[in-house]
Amino acid sequence: MPNKIIHTLRAPIRWLKKLYDWTISWSGSPKATYALFGVAFIESSFFPVPPDVLLITMTMARKKKWFWYATVATIGSACGALLGYFIGWAFYETAGKLIVEFYKLQGAMQIVGQKYAQNAFLTIFTAAFTPIPYKVITIAAGVFQVSLVTLIIASIIGRAGRFFLVAGAIRIFGEKIADKIEKYFDIISLAAVALLVSGFLAIKFLWKN
Repeated sequence: MPNKIIHTLRAPIRWLKKLYDWTISWSGSPKATYALFGVAFIESSFFPVPPDVLLITMTMARKKKWFWYATVATIGSACGALLGYFIGWAFYETAGKLIVEFYKLQGAMQIVGQKYAQNAFLTIFTAAFTPIPYKVITIAAGVFQVSLVTLIIASIIGRAGRFFLVAGAIRIFGEKIADKIEKYFDIISLAAVALLVSGFLAIKFLWKN
């Protein structure tokens, strides 16, 4: 079983690592804030790398702007949730299915639909705050016609809680952990990518129960 899991993770980790490195490269750009908004926006509907990786590196470089960076990420992600909803509502048979099939989350859509029937707010909030792939949640919200008010409020609360926690931790403990992050950056980046992949596996296997 462990070998099967490792084999399952190996290929996704390779291409996700490349996207991860590309995302990180924006942190030193004069347009880093725009990039943060853009990554947060597209991650909510189709992009695999979460904005946290860019948020962390940007906050490490300019700790006093942690609140602004977390705000940008939150707004970008909440706006992106609307795009994901629109894809699921109007274009699921074309663009929506392509995204879901690309991530091999066809079965997860029905699971999410069941979760929405139980508690839509909690389902959206949980995905917004955790590594569970948020894009399948937003697209499914459109497919199952979840209330837009519920989607927006749960997204803002969940994403704000996550991004402000991350940026705030860097602001408070940044000096202590910055050196360790730089020293073990490659290991940390691989661990982050592995965590990202585990989020996709979680929605496929853990949420079945």
